[in-house]
Amino acid sequence: MYSEYFKILIQIIGFGGVFFFLASYQLRSNKLLFVTQTLGCLLFVLQFALLGAYSGCLTLLVNIVRNMMLSKYKQWKWVQWKGWVVLFSVLCILIAWKTWNGPVSLLPLIGTIAGTVGYWTNNAKYIRLTNLLVNSPCMLTYALLVHSWGGALNALINILSIVVSIIRFGWKALDGDTIAKKQAA
Repeated sequence: MYSEYFKILIQIIGFGGVFFFLASYQLRSNKLLFVTQTLGCLLFVLQFALLGAYSGCLTLLVNIVRNMMLSKYKQWKWVQWKGWVVLFSVLCILIAWKTWNGPVSLLPLIGTIAGTVGYWTNNAKYIRLTNLLVNSPCMLTYALLVHSWGGALNALINILSIVVSIIRFGWKALDGDTIAKKQAA
């Protein structure tokens, strides 16, 4: 279907996404975490589309919209509405239904819904916990199944990066948006 050079280019795009996700959990502010992950998502959207992995591609587009909204969580009061979690979850269910490619389509669905629930708490501890226990393992499995080597590496690095951030900042320091408050002081 694709030449060997194009297959390599597709994998390079994914490794570009890895860079942004690697950096995201080492940032002190939730806002910067969301912006950096959005850049990584854009590269993975492109890679998943080129791989024909449409469930992952479209749920990542949902993540991009979600992350853009959440980057303004404090400024835009309407973003704080908890109903967004339900709306984004329903959208992800529709995406999984429309792009159904067997049980593999459930992985980005479950990961994105768990991530959305965690992110809407605006609590650094819960954001990292939902990504550590649900989102990253789902995306690791999905990436391996669709042959996104950068995606698989990204999920592994995310898991490691979350652990490093917990060690670096301390578990208690991750309550609420404590880190951003300390940084602003």
